[in-house]
Amino acid sequence: MTTYNVGYIVGSLAKASINRKLAKALIKVAPEKLKFHEISFADLPLYSYDYDADYPAVANDFKAAIKGSDAILFVTPEYNRSIPGGLKNAIDWASRPYGTNSFANKPTAVIGTSPGAIGTAVGQQVLRPILGFLQAPQMNAPEAYIQFKKDLIDDEGNVSVPETEQFLRDYMEAFHQFMARVLTVLPRDA
Repeated sequence: MTTYNVGYIVGSLAKASINRKLAKALIKVAPEKLKFHEISFADLPLYSYDYDADYPAVANDFKAAIKGSDAILFVTPEYNRSIPGGLKNAIDWASRPYGTNSFANKPTAVIGTSPGAIGTAVGQQVLRPILGFLQAPQMNAPEAYIQFKKDLIDDEGNVSVPETEQFLRDYMEAFHQFMARVLTVLPRDA
């Protein structure tokens, strides 16, 4: 079976982000055939088409990290019933200039956690049409809206609730199967 190189993007820039904890937990329970690397957008300036003629190195590196990944996992909070501004800015950098969209044909999954009862449901629904426009195939099921409660996930990614850990394990297995199907039909650089 093929090993897949999965880039993950944490939508929060906060060092103590609960979504960063969730990302660690997902990596910990993922199938062994998935290898992960974080794709950070912390150093990207605000996007403007003024940069299109001369992309900064940090933006080229960001685009290359996405392009070099077999799949992308978004682990993001919800801000004001939307996605964080920094995440939207990063997506704009990765999809520009026109004709150089790094997300095209890249299998994606979206998950997030929040202290609120509906997790990041609304933020995820904002992100999905953006990914659809960018021609990034999305794993639509299972959906995952994780309500974060105190001590649910520690700093090393250990999950304290066995049922939640099993759900995350099943989610990552489903993502593994999804990316395998997508990459069979849409090989890299298709």
